[in-house]
Amino acid sequence: MRPQSVITTLQELIRINSVNPAYASGQPEGRIQAWIHDFFAAAGIQAELVEVFPERPNLLATLPGRDRSRRLMLEAHVDTAGVENMVSPPFEPSILQGLVYGRGACDTKGGLAAMMHALVELHAEGYVPSVDVVLAATMDEEATYRGAAYLCEHFTAEAAIVAEPTELRLVVASKGCLRWRVAIGGRAAHSSTPHLGINAISRMARLIVVMEEGDASLRMVKHPLVGEPTLNVGLIRGGAQVNIVPEQCQVEIDRRLVPGEEPPAIQRQYEKLSETLRTQFPDMQITHTTLLEDWPMETSPDSHIVRTAQQALERLGLPAEPAGVPFGSDASKFTRAGIPSIVMGPGSIDQAHTAAEYVAMDQVVQAVKVYKEIIRGF
Repeated sequence: MRPQSVITTLQELIRINSVNPAYASGQPEGRIQAWIHDFFAAAGIQAELVEVFPERPNLLATLPGRDRSRRLMLEAHVDTAGVENMVSPPFEPSILQGLVYGRGACDTKGGLAAMMHALVELHAEGYVPSVDVVLAATMDEEATYRGAAYLCEHFTAEAAIVAEPTELRLVVASKGCLRWRVAIGGRAAHSSTPHLGINAISRMARLIVVMEEGDASLRMVKHPLVGEPTLNVGLIRGGAQVNIVPEQCQVEIDRRLVPGEEPPAIQRQYEKLSETLRTQFPDMQITHTTLLEDWPMETSPDSHIVRTAQQALERLGLPAEPAGVPFGSDASKFTRAGIPSIVMGPGSIDQAHTAAEYVAMDQVVQAVKVYKEIIRGF
């Protein structure tokens, strides 16, 4: 197969709208999964569609190994971010100065195309790996991770390679994410007599200061690969109109976690911080509601998959030092399920979800070689 044929496959994947259904213009993943199924069928590789939700399947393609009881998983999600405000045509891939433009080009259709071609090329060469190699093309990564969650419930593997854009760096650690909503209740009154009410927005303002000041003491740990935890109050809602004392206020908070931190324990720490306000407001009405828990990911440098990936990169003359990233991926779900995982794919996370998303052609071509070399060495 010609090296540039992977670029043709990438362009075909981009042409299929697979925006996550949670976003405007979104489509169920069934159409793109059917195309991938036909791609493998034409190459003589067994693939199956596994329904997670109606019209929203995962796809599993298998290159049989000598030991059919063990698996190496290659995983990439097929859904993408939304396309509003894109300046390049999202579903009309274009090539300019060695870059392929289009929605999903780097997140993660470039990595997916490379994984697809790695399997097809090895199959065409008659290569039989030591274990089954399963490409998992998953749905719903951009919203609620149900594709990866389904895999964790019904599938196991010795290790996983997740094709998020890392510029082919070997990523062994990533931050987790905790999101929760804080609601404070008050009492409505006319704005000309505010003493008759309880201003929920004013109390929330004090709470935000308490949480941000107290956050410094909760961020004592610094991870050597991903750095420090971070806190962001990203949304606030409150009040009915300007001449009414607001009786309610809500904020939504995003806390990025480093390996070693546990989401439930971290949220409890912030809940304790909020309780310190009761010395000023004994009648304070406050609730905390968890919205998202995504645990940090860390895989031991001594694990078989990390050592195998390092050796493969070294043989190809590429940087092999383990790295960390601040963003999350399906890899955190796999490691929580006991599957040692690494994150490695073409493209930069800086281009993901952008108005002119792109991936470098040479990285996609190189990724095919990297994935093949890891499979051979596993």
